[in-house]
Amino acid sequence: MFIPLHDANSLKHIRLQYVTLGMIAINVIVFLITSLGGEATTQAAALSLGYIPSVVFDHAELPAQYVLIPENATYVTYAFLHADLWHIGGNMLFLWVFGDNVEDAMGHVRFFLFFLICAAAGALLHGMVDTQSNAPLIGASGAVAGVVAAYLILHPRVKVWILAFGRVPLRIPAWIALAAWIALQVFMFLAAGDDEVSWAAHIGGILAGAVLVLLFRRRAVPLFDREIVSPAAVEVATPDMRGETSPQGPWGRQ
Repeated sequence: MFIPLHDANSLKHIRLQYVTLGMIAINVIVFLITSLGGEATTQAAALSLGYIPSVVFDHAELPAQYVLIPENATYVTYAFLHADLWHIGGNMLFLWVFGDNVEDAMGHVRFFLFFLICAAAGALLHGMVDTQSNAPLIGASGAVAGVVAAYLILHPRVKVWILAFGRVPLRIPAWIALAAWIALQVFMFLAAGDDEVSWAAHIGGILAGAVLVLLFRRRAVPLFDREIVSPAAVEVATPDMRGETSPQGPWGRQ
């Protein structure tokens, strides 16, 4: 539908988005390790660390050689596995563009928990749709969908550069692009039926992200790009043309 490029939304509370960068790094490293090992390694990783509803809901058991971690841990570990370059590239690009400002709004620790909970929520809804599915769910889409929902609630009016339909560069308010993206996920979830993409995981992440951003954001961080104006900030003295000072408020600034 569209490819995000840049949002020009500066950080206000943190110096560097350590968690966002860390999540991207971990995903890339895991992808390289599993990919370089060949198809057999990729398949083994998906079975061992991917989220398999039939296993989690006790309808089936994994062969012993694939049991590396407790089955409930796969609610999180699946989010660090990807099938190919397009899969990881799309997820990490969305996380790169939108994750830093959500991390800025929450702080490092809460954003780390936010990411993991959104991933788990995506897996949970995916599993509830078909508890007997034997196909491993992999990919960070559920967690990234939560990031998209949080960004939409925090910064709907920020202008973002996107490639619409992968070709046309546009600079539009974030709410247009992200609301359209979320609407597409809902439509595909309701209409797609049997599909290789887990639209349910996206919806689970979106719902979790929309709720958690209300709980995890810093108290001073407003929703929907509303600026908090304190009385003291209005009386900022700035020199005028005559060398004197005059009060200037923050109105009109983004």
